[in-house]
Amino acid sequence: MSKPVYFGEYGGRYVPEMLQPTLEELSSAYDKLRVHDDFMDQLMEVQTTYNNRPTPLVAAPRLSAKLGGAQVLLKNEGLNHTGAHKINHCLGQALVAKHLGKTRLIAETGAGQHGLATATVAARFGFKCTIYMGAKDVDRQRPNVLLMQMLGAEVIAVKDGAKTLKDAVSAAIRDWMKNSDSTHYVIGSCLGPDPYPRMNRDFQSIIGIEIREQLEDYDLNLPDAVIACVGGGSNAMGAFYDFIPEDSVELIGVEAGGKGSKTGDNAIRFPNGKVGVFEGYKSYFLQDNKGNSAETHSISAGLDYIGIGPELAELHDKGRVKFVSATDKEALNAVKTLAEAEGIIPAMESAHAVAHAIKLAPTYGKDKVIVVNVSGRGDKDIFIIGENSDDPDYATFLENQAKQARAKK
Repeated sequence: MSKPVYFGEYGGRYVPEMLQPTLEELSSAYDKLRVHDDFMDQLMEVQTTYNNRPTPLVAAPRLSAKLGGAQVLLKNEGLNHTGAHKINHCLGQALVAKHLGKTRLIAETGAGQHGLATATVAARFGFKCTIYMGAKDVDRQRPNVLLMQMLGAEVIAVKDGAKTLKDAVSAAIRDWMKNSDSTHYVIGSCLGPDPYPRMNRDFQSIIGIEIREQLEDYDLNLPDAVIACVGGGSNAMGAFYDFIPEDSVELIGVEAGGKGSKTGDNAIRFPNGKVGVFEGYKSYFLQDNKGNSAETHSISAGLDYIGIGPELAELHDKGRVKFVSATDKEALNAVKTLAEAEGIIPAMESAHAVAHAIKLAPTYGKDKVIVVNVSGRGDKDIFIIGENSDDPDYATFLENQAKQARAKK
């Protein structure tokens, strides 16, 4: 049996004995497929013909002029099929699962984008599909729930614990333990037991590879900074990975500052997290005094996870990635600012990265370049945006819609 991969002290494979053979099989298969030309050709084919890659690197001249200072470029992952970066690793994992002869996919989801992407690839490749989602997230991401169901997936609302992403992960793991012979668990970020952190990083690294290539269209070699929001870390690792060896490029991860500094009011792992083992891997996690998972909060359902991917944990310790945070209020302001300046409505998660760019750009000279990974578009957040808007008629609209829906039953 091969040893699981660590990133410094982080990572590993901390799972029940009954799941060890499943992960060993997955690791062995992936290590062979990742260097197999036929597999990579098939992956690139579906990325281009089905997933609309490459996504554009868009200049933001009006935003840059408004902010002053650095030139801002936006990597628009929202133009992927399903509207976010998540489908990058879902396509890759689906092809691996097909190679392994699995017939069913399961996944956890918070913001709904990973669940939607998993349901999409399940429909595309003929898998049965079950999505676990915290009951709180089901309520605030209802559009994605409807889309997942339309694609044929069973969506199970998890009512345990805080009813958010970490509880959905726990439910998915329990399912996987019972059904691992037929089922592949499509973990939704660069975390979990080995080989998921490195496998999803590899599938997401296409983001940074494209950014480097697309900078040439602007007669640029390297950016001065790359900014990405960080929940578990899939879009961040995707944007950062190709630039890690480039010391001149500052890599900045933006966490959910939520509504305050108290425990339970945010999801800031740095400096609030403590090293521990949770959900199959070792990393930094938000914990209470007894070592149990702490409550978290973010206006964005995809950033309220208690932990962070192991490779990002190592990059933090090495000082290679700088971590900052943006509050709910700053993220909402970033949605409005980017929409009005460039006609792009970012996902609430991505808005955290935009919020930091709004703060950072004025401190840079005009010869500097900032790339922001806009990891998804804001369609899914329409209800969150509406609830926090100045529209006095929005609540009335929802009440009328609810009345009409009840009347039809």
